[in-house]
Amino acid sequence: MQRDLLIDISRLIWRTWTGRLPTGIDRVCLAYVDRFASRAQAVIQRGNLRQILTPALSDAIFRLIREGGPQFRTRAPRLAMRALVAQRGGQLGEDRLYLNVGHTGLDATGLVAWTEKARVRPVYLIHDLIPLTHPEFCRVGEDIRHHRRMANALASAAGIIGNSQATLDEFAAFAKAEGKPCPPMLPALLGGHPLPADAPPIALDRPYFVTLGTIEGRKNHVLLLQLWRRLISHNPVACPKLVIIGQRGWEAQTALAMLDRLPLLQGHVDVIEDCGDTALAGYLRGARALLMPSFAEGYGLPVVEALGVGTPVVASDLPVFRELAGDMPIYCDPLDGATWLAAIAHHLQEGEIRKDQLARVQGFVMPSWEAHFAAVTPWLASL
Repeated sequence: MQRDLLIDISRLIWRTWTGRLPTGIDRVCLAYVDRFASRAQAVIQRGNLRQILTPALSDAIFRLIREGGPQFRTRAPRLAMRALVAQRGGQLGEDRLYLNVGHTGLDATGLVAWTEKARVRPVYLIHDLIPLTHPEFCRVGEDIRHHRRMANALASAAGIIGNSQATLDEFAAFAKAEGKPCPPMLPALLGGHPLPADAPPIALDRPYFVTLGTIEGRKNHVLLLQLWRRLISHNPVACPKLVIIGQRGWEAQTALAMLDRLPLLQGHVDVIEDCGDTALAGYLRGARALLMPSFAEGYGLPVVEALGVGTPVVASDLPVFRELAGDMPIYCDPLDGATWLAAIAHHLQEGEIRKDQLARVQGFVMPSWEAHFAAVTPWLASL
């Protein structure tokens, strides 16, 4: 029996094949497979090849994706590659909705033509427009690629899902600048990633703060390192520890140079590049607060994770953070070091400001995938 949806699984297949650690976008792709696999066929892209897989082959790959483990990593890519080669001509979409929730192949020059030829109606989930709004924090040329992604989405989409209203506002601004109308759009907050409830707080030799995320320019680690440099110079004995949880990324030369070559920070700043969920929950529960001085964010999952375990947050005043967390964080300008120092000082004491924030955090309700799909499913049916 023909399925009424098509789901692009390319990102899950090829990233796993190369051994990369799962990202937030990967988790979104997996959530959509979990939700819609029973009524969907899989779509695979590789270079200029795109195929709609048969229901039987789709079920086999969906099963491998959901089971995970070594079988998925070895068998799923081989099945996908054979399908790309064997199904020459492929199946037609027959006007079905095609869900692409991982930006997969959105920059490809042949994407729009394929959607027309294959008779599919694309629905794209847009995660951010950071390469266009903040190109200085991205790899060279990424702004050009992302412009193609967003232009292709505008040219072919039957609908656009935004991971937040903030993202959709930026997409609408892009469409206006391009002189193009927006397709139907739906904001739907992504489900949070609940951390283990039984993970105890991790205690270090002194109070500590956590910052969470890839070490890249837009995360503004430099601000925190400069603040810690000042705190250490002022009173090394009383200085709290800074725990940076995240892998080394890009456009962060100054931050990485400070971490690698500034002896003053040693013993006061720890970097954890590989941190499982249990350890992450422990660090967040043990921290005085999560610090997020980002210049730009597509979503802000660390804020959700910290608030989800009851940890206060000090964050840049970004629209997406306000959408996710309301008045629960302390908001600071990402360039105003003095306000960050003041917020850190407040959380080193048990004063009224900290007590008030701890009380507000108790009312946080983590966005859920149930709520996400409760909004998305009927909206898809309306397209």
